[in-house]
Amino acid sequence: MEQSSAITIKDNSANPAPLGLFGFGMTTVLLNLHNAGIFEMNSMILAMGIFYGGLAQIIAGILESKKNNSFGMTAFLSYGCFWLTLVALIVMPKLGWMTAASSTAMVAYLIMWGVFTFLLFIGTFRISRALQVVFGTLTILFFLLAAGDATGNESLKTFTGYEGIVCGASAIYTGIASLLNEVYGKTVLPIGLVKK
Repeated sequence: MEQSSAITIKDNSANPAPLGLFGFGMTTVLLNLHNAGIFEMNSMILAMGIFYGGLAQIIAGILESKKNNSFGMTAFLSYGCFWLTLVALIVMPKLGWMTAASSTAMVAYLIMWGVFTFLLFIGTFRISRALQVVFGTLTILFFLLAAGDATGNESLKTFTGYEGIVCGASAIYTGIASLLNEVYGKTVLPIGLVKK
């Protein structure tokens, strides 16, 4: 008589969420310092968008897949690709590879990301209060960016930059809270985990 046995593999890999949150948060703060009028669009922002906001989040998303975390995988892979597409939208026309997107096209782009973010925001109500702040402020950010491009209102664009700094800072907080809580084995910085 044949006996079948199942092999269980325990996942001992590191938590990729802090990496993804830092990649998103730090890049978002830097871009929105520009949006707030503090400095010009420059190579520092674009490099962060490619390598930390883009590549690091994609790596985090792939690792979240290994953790069987569909939400983390979807979020980090998507926002990693968001940063790469945003850099491409800025750089490719300057290289003469294609025409620049019109303001109407950018409004559509930002609205689609706002809708996507709002849908993920609904999922955060099963995870933590900290992620609710990140995704809530990010949803607002995308719609404010779209409104700024649609209207050309410079005051709105500046305000949007400050709102984006808050959004990025909330992601940095969530990332360091997740990391320190894990390192110390206790709640050092609260993230408001939702009881399921």
